[in-house]
Amino acid sequence: MAVAAKKPQFDAYSWEGVDKQGKKVRGEMEAASVAFVNATLRRQGINPVKVAKRRKSLGSLKKKKIKPKDIAIFTRQLATMLQAGIPIAQSFEIVGKGHENPSMQELILGIKNDIESGTNLTAALSKHPLYFDALYCNLVAAGEQAGILDNILDKVATYKEKIEAIKGKIKSALFYPTAVVVVAFIITAILLMFVIPQFEDLFKGFGADLPALTQFVIGLSRAFRDSWYLIFGTIIGTIVTVGYTYRRSPKMQHAVDRLTLKAPIVGEIIKKATIARFSRTLATMFAAGVPLVEALESVAGAAGNRIYYEGTQAIRADVSTGMQLQAAMNATGLFPNMVVQMVAIGEESGELDTMLGKVADFYEREVDDAVAALSSLLEPIIMAFLGVVIGGLVVAMYLPIFKMGSVV
Repeated sequence: MAVAAKKPQFDAYSWEGVDKQGKKVRGEMEAASVAFVNATLRRQGINPVKVAKRRKSLGSLKKKKIKPKDIAIFTRQLATMLQAGIPIAQSFEIVGKGHENPSMQELILGIKNDIESGTNLTAALSKHPLYFDALYCNLVAAGEQAGILDNILDKVATYKEKIEAIKGKIKSALFYPTAVVVVAFIITAILLMFVIPQFEDLFKGFGADLPALTQFVIGLSRAFRDSWYLIFGTIIGTIVTVGYTYRRSPKMQHAVDRLTLKAPIVGEIIKKATIARFSRTLATMFAAGVPLVEALESVAGAAGNRIYYEGTQAIRADVSTGMQLQAAMNATGLFPNMVVQMVAIGEESGELDTMLGKVADFYEREVDDAVAALSSLLEPIIMAFLGVVIGGLVVAMYLPIFKMGSVV
């Protein structure tokens, strides 16, 4: 598989030039080089006179990372501004200058400068694929073409907010047990490396055989002290290798995602979340007037799971040959009968986006309930796990002492 090309480094440039009417114009642009700025300006009908790289200010050195949540908030603010009748360039300036994150502020004001230079919103957003994916740009393009950009941005904002909410719930469901396992491992490592050796020195003067559990723990402590660097190195190396391979190997993504969907409890939550994301994305695209085949391409990219990505691509291929959406979805075997029936009703009634929205609402509530149930179930399981691991080590160290007390 070909390795993805390295993303070019963009810098901010200020420029001055003359447009087709002979008017002096100026602005700012993010680009890889001065040559790129000159070429872009000429394509826009501007003759560049002066182009200079902007110096980084002290504030720019403290940039924060732009998160998906920032894009969701920005989209909601922009939709509100446009619905209030504020011109698009002015809306970008108000939202950009009012943002607390310098990175987000720079991104928004850069898009504003592109718009003022004559670039349409879709093209300006497309210059930043890291933050505005194909799905986002396709929806904006549909809104611009239909003259309903404010309504489309409102739908995009709602979509982004709901998707981020469901992602947050999945992360919170997985974070708690993962954090507890990590903490338990660290505490166990500290006990094995520093506490148990003290007991080992104490037991040497007992002159009696130690209980089997105590001997096992002492042996484990010795092995851990002698090979701790190998153990930690193997764990870290395995995590890095698996993560690196997963990102670059579709086969591994397929295998891991299939196992994840089959995992007890958690697998069902992820499946429901994926169906909710599929339904919400397709409903938003279809409501915006994006053709179904084109919409399914974006839906596949937003699936978040390799199994559903491949299933959506299969649905797209079937629909492009004239098959009904509900029949194509049923053929994959990935969707419950209720979802397929709702889609069938939507197709027959001409309200597919409404039915898909109802499916998304239902499965988002299902995810909420499943995460709440999982949290309640995990608490006693985690307490029992910690009790067995930490308590087992403590009991193993005190067994010889109890044995001596019974003898006396």
